[in-house]
Amino acid sequence: MTDIAPEDRGFTLGHGLFETLLWSNGAPEHWHAHVQRLERGCRSLGLPLPDRAALRMAAEVVIEAQGSPRRAAVRINWSAGVGDRGLDPPSTVRPVLTATASPLGPAPGPAQLATAQVRRNDRSPTSRLKSLSYLDNVLARAEARAVGADEALMLNTAGEMACAAAANVFWLRHNEVFTPDLACGVLDGVIRREVIAACHSLGLAMHEVFANPGRLAGAPMFITNSLIGVRPVASLDGQDLPSSPLVAAIARQVSRMPT
Repeated sequence: MTDIAPEDRGFTLGHGLFETLLWSNGAPEHWHAHVQRLERGCRSLGLPLPDRAALRMAAEVVIEAQGSPRRAAVRINWSAGVGDRGLDPPSTVRPVLTATASPLGPAPGPAQLATAQVRRNDRSPTSRLKSLSYLDNVLARAEARAVGADEALMLNTAGEMACAAAANVFWLRHNEVFTPDLACGVLDGVIRREVIAACHSLGLAMHEVFANPGRLAGAPMFITNSLIGVRPVASLDGQDLPSSPLVAAIARQVSRMPT
């Protein structure tokens, strides 16, 4: 790990990737899935792959620096490193690894969502990467906060449902589970994959779809990411949503799966 130089392309251009994972009871959850996604992102951006042992050491160092909390969010950044002024990368890219850890309190209660005007750009290759440029998500979350919600629902450029500002989105109809297709501009979430696998294990029909917001009317919803796991949604745009015992069943199944 090292300090970030003012000329670092991650700092100046958002050129790089990150992973945020849950550290729980002395170990990282879904470690290999996070590392593999980071490596897939590196291949997409043409960045050298990080050393896996260095990634693990960085996570352990920042956890220890925080006093080894029982639950913590660990963020690993893989920046493109120092380059000349302008957009073109240097002939030899030397990425920079940094990491941080933040203790976490209890899991949050059901979420309140608000549909943001900021759109998810499904036509951009970075919409499917954990890139260091996350400003659209920041603005979408700010919209949600401004109307009293705690998370944003983002649509894509076609007006289809994509994701939350920092989570994947699911809903239920007639004991079937739905989530936006990755082609909607959706991040391939680690817990998203776990939920899909859990639904198959439970014998639930699981659909990855292209859907407009009308499909959500009155449907139970939940959102997922690596820190919150499976989080029910209490309301969308000020309208209360029904609960479903299937959400809890899916959450239990995900918790039983190996990490």
